[in-house]
Amino acid sequence: MIRTAFLDRDGTLNVKAPEGSYVTSPDAVVLLPGAGSAVRRLNEAGVRVVLVTNQRGLARGLLTPAGYAAVADRLRALLAADGARLDASYMCPHEAGCDCRKPRPGLLLRAMADDPGISPGGAVLVGDAESDVAAGIAAGVRTVRLGPPGTATAAGLLRADLAGAVDELLAGGLPPGHVTPAAAAAPAAPAAHAAPAGAAAPAGERR
Repeated sequence: MIRTAFLDRDGTLNVKAPEGSYVTSPDAVVLLPGAGSAVRRLNEAGVRVVLVTNQRGLARGLLTPAGYAAVADRLRALLAADGARLDASYMCPHEAGCDCRKPRPGLLLRAMADDPGISPGGAVLVGDAESDVAAGIAAGVRTVRLGPPGTATAAGLLRADLAGAVDELLAGGLPPGHVTPAAAAAPAAPAAHAAPAGAAAPAGERR
């Protein structure tokens, strides 16, 4: 049974900015259809919901720490309006050279280190990019890729959107597990990589 759902942000929960652009203001945060109710159903089923998001716009100077915090607050408010919540949030602010930017598993491993109740065998990552899938596999969790039918993916399950993925997960349709070194042992916390001062949840925010 799934006890923890790691969710990507842009393209999974909210509308993704055009290629090469970033969600830099609260006004640009628009939930994807059914995303809020999907998160609420996970909450109601007792599943931890943990956000894991790459935000290299911070490293590129295209997004300020205050801007990131405002976007994060807006996302939480929109989810709350649908009766939903995030239980924890983890963000990578780096361009490269870190262990937390997906497809590396650092964000997931940090969440597991912070909350011993998160077991790789009871966790799933849902995201719209293959880098999300790779991070999930590296962390030893099950994976769901969001995309149209026929999308090439290493994920255990492919669904069109978060609502469809949650339908399947709550019905017991678990994607195949991935046997990796990370799944065989308790995860160690990765080296700390702090976001720029003032950024929301640089190492992880639990609620």
